[in-house]
Amino acid sequence: MTSQAPGLFAQPLGRSSRDYTKEKSWGKNIFNSSFPVSLSAYMYSKDINPVYLKVEGNEIIHDEISVRSLFQINPLSENVYFNYEAGLSAFDKYYVGSREKIDLVVIDKKNDQNLIGLEIKLTALPDSTTKKLKEDRYGCELVMRPPTICFLACTICHSFQGKEGRQALKDLLGDLPQINHWEEIESVLPYYEEIQGAINRVSEFIQDRQVPLVVQPIWKTYGGKSILSDDCLDIFAWSNLAILRLCVLQGAEKNKITRFMRTIIWIYRMLFEYSVYGQFDYKRIVRLHSYNIANDKAFAASGLQTWPVMKSPELEKPRISKWDIKNIILGGGQDLLSPERRFDAVIVNSPDLFE
Repeated sequence: MTSQAPGLFAQPLGRSSRDYTKEKSWGKNIFNSSFPVSLSAYMYSKDINPVYLKVEGNEIIHDEISVRSLFQINPLSENVYFNYEAGLSAFDKYYVGSREKIDLVVIDKKNDQNLIGLEIKLTALPDSTTKKLKEDRYGCELVMRPPTICFLACTICHSFQGKEGRQALKDLLGDLPQINHWEEIESVLPYYEEIQGAINRVSEFIQDRQVPLVVQPIWKTYGGKSILSDDCLDIFAWSNLAILRLCVLQGAEKNKITRFMRTIIWIYRMLFEYSVYGQFDYKRIVRLHSYNIANDKAFAASGLQTWPVMKSPELEKPRISKWDIKNIILGGGQDLLSPERRFDAVIVNSPDLFE
């Protein structure tokens, strides 16, 4: 009897751009996006829907979204193809310069169609800011890269296509007082509330067209230690507008521009350029509007900041057991992991999971 080759649930050869029979497909940063896709498919097989964080009114609310709706195709279908670290052609027309790569592009092979692009953020529960709190106050850190903000702007531009759409967007953005030096904090800060108000108007206008953008699987440990909780895994999906709203909810500073504020300013600049020119220069906007903050990440929301919007039965008690991991990582794939990341290391040091 032939033993099963290393693999991941629902990602056999031919259905993924990664070959899990090879050790290189289990390395740094790769597993952190591959495993969540198989976790999603596994949840689909168990009829468990991810929690969907979306905007209603001025609040981020909880709904649910099926994995089929999230991926826009049955994740167990023979026609699905998971393309990692890939460009999304549907976004190319909205910005100039080299194509940015998104974590996952889901493709319908039968129709040769790119269905959706998603960013994947595998996060530990609790994070360093909440590990000493009571279990029902555990939260996850959520880190956003500048390319994710580019993708977020693209999803909004997609709702304002053509000359009439761009004019409607320009009308919603309104007329700010003349800011001659957008790269200078003292020139922009006095008008931040107006900039945020313009983004709020746009968000409200397209609220019924918000789309999933970020998939955030969580993995829970005991008090931040390298021991998996029995109730271990779950998935939260954020809409494009929920990510935007998370920044707004952090408030504004009077004397400085924070990362959250800068993200709102970036989005405003991207949308304004698109409304006027039909494209925005993402890399120039990020480079010139740093406001004395490093551009390695757009923002990082700590567990203390995400908990108020993520708190739920699923956050307190994730629905997938650690004993299900052996049904997701197949054929001894755990032996190919390089424990360079915390989740990898915990699995490598938990051989009992695969007994």
